[in-house]
Amino acid sequence: MPTLLIIHHTPSPHCQTMFEAVLSGAGAPEIEGVRVVRRAALCATAGDVLDADGYLLGTPANLGYMSGALKHFFDQVYYPCLDTTRGRPFGYYVHGGSDVTGAVRGIESVTKGLGWRRAADAVTVTGEPDKAAVERCWELGATLAAGLMDD
Repeated sequence: MPTLLIIHHTPSPHCQTMFEAVLSGAGAPEIEGVRVVRRAALCATAGDVLDADGYLLGTPANLGYMSGALKHFFDQVYYPCLDTTRGRPFGYYVHGGSDVTGAVRGIESVTKGLGWRRAADAVTVTGEPDKAAVERCWELGATLAAGLMDD
């Protein structure tokens, strides 16, 4: 059964709202035969990444960059997963108080190095996530999970 691994750092209510919407979309009833696994960024391992067929990343933008937790995740899994996971689909969401540019740039850089293939547009939100942002998060989760149905 194909597996979607959701790796997230969810330290705030706004990040929690986005995470819950992504999770709901990934688990939509129309999506069958896809296992959804969620791991906090500080707990996710190279084994989790190697066992998954696609990835959904979530992070706040902290001090102009992705969270330290997501950066730590990448530091731990980069080389063990470098050759094996090339070409796998991924997507991500980022929440920031005012600017998410550095976090987006960091995620794009690391995933490009890993050779992952972005399978959906990123969802970026500054301030409180409105209804449209929550819907985009739901669609992000559903898109990534549905893309694994045929694998």
